Amino acid sequence: MNKRSIVILPVLLLVLAYLLAAGCLTQGNTGESAGNRSLSSVDKVEVYHFHATRQCYSCIVLGEYAEETVKTYFGPELASGKLVFGHINVDLPENRAIVEKYGPTGSSLWIGVTNRGEFSKEENIRVWYKIGNKEEYMDYLKGVIEKRLAGDLS
Repeated sequence: MNKRSIVILPVLLLVLAYLLAAGCLTQGNTGESAGNRSLSSVDKVEVYHFHATRQCYSCIVLGEYAEETVKTYFGPELASGKLVFGHINVDLPENRAIVEKYGPTGSSLWIGVTNRGEFSKEENIRVWYKIGNKEEYMDYLKGVIEKRLAGDLS
């Protein structure tokens, strides 16, 4: 190995480690998997923050902001059961059924909508791009949840 390779290799490893830790984004869809279907109304909306036992800072913030958004803007819907929120540790055996239902591949925010026995789910990856600005994150997620509660799955 020459001197240049000796310097470049640790830098590349450091960059890779950073991307894996700080950017523990999921592999997956674009956040629009529910398609453009629209329901007239919905029976239930579920918002779940899936995570592993060990979480990076970004993964923790993703869940904290989601929980704060739901509690701040959707108290009546939470109380009635029309909206459900939860932090789901994918490593725990008691969460196996819900993990299989949603199929998260890493730390992620999923929204499920049930209406008349039909269930659709979507992974929302756009929230990852908003975790640097709490207000923008909460405004965005509030808008998405309002649409889902109204039956808009676009």
